[in-house]
Amino acid sequence: MLVPLSFQPHGTIIERIDPRARWIFSFLMLTAIVYFWDIRFLLFFFAISFTQYFLARLSWKETHRGWLFITILISMMVIVNTLITSAGTIGAVATGGHKVFVWNASVPVVGWAIHFSLTAERLWFALTQIIRLLSITSMFLVLPFTMDPRLYGSTFSGMGLSARLAYSFDLAFRFIPTLVRDFNVTLDAQKARGYEVDRVEGGLFAQVRKVAPLIIPVTMNAILSGEDIANAMDLRCFGIGKRTWIIKLTYKWHDYALMAFGALVLIATLVISYGYKLGGFWMPGWFLNLF
Repeated sequence: MLVPLSFQPHGTIIERIDPRARWIFSFLMLTAIVYFWDIRFLLFFFAISFTQYFLARLSWKETHRGWLFITILISMMVIVNTLITSAGTIGAVATGGHKVFVWNASVPVVGWAIHFSLTAERLWFALTQIIRLLSITSMFLVLPFTMDPRLYGSTFSGMGLSARLAYSFDLAFRFIPTLVRDFNVTLDAQKARGYEVDRVEGGLFAQVRKVAPLIIPVTMNAILSGEDIANAMDLRCFGIGKRTWIIKLTYKWHDYALMAFGALVLIATLVISYGYKLGGFWMPGWFLNLF
């Protein structure tokens, strides 16, 4: 799936925050979230995550492909790993619970017995897992859409990464949008030559052969572009000495405040988790009474 992470300035308060502070804050929130399976605590992070998303004022047109990918990923994880197999659950949720649905069947030919049971604990765990995953994904989804692509290298370098690693992350974030652009340019060029992309019919191999006029030019262009970048970096002796970046980032008071808030949340998380032994899986009694 091609997910174009495009950037369009909106002039929001989110865009005025130093991108280094936003990345650090997001990683602090991620570290704090993974300590909890209690939905009461997770709703706090859910509120923070979506407050940031709404403050960014992103339109559905900009982010719908990203949300589609997230929805498919979360649905597969919850349905397969939690509701069907319980492989993604923890503790007593995986081994037992109050059954709300039981289904038994057998395969006629081989005689295999199929036993499936769904518990109230697994249903509530699935809801908790959805809140948990949405809190994490929405926290990081905002970053590429509200961050100037020219700042990727200086951002990761300013976070303490080496120039090689910072530029590698820079290229990685630019790869998908560049690939999408090349694909669209190639598609328009082939349509101008009479290529009918809407009439790709036949079997699997026939379809692969017919889309070759799109796949081969895009793939070759990506390989050649990679070689050009590598040669340009070698000619400039990249990685030998200390490098500088065109745009210099400077922390402001609100950047320090955001990082301090993230640090306080993480410290509070550690105290709650290790000091008070809270944050494990929790299910309200009223939910069990529904069944």
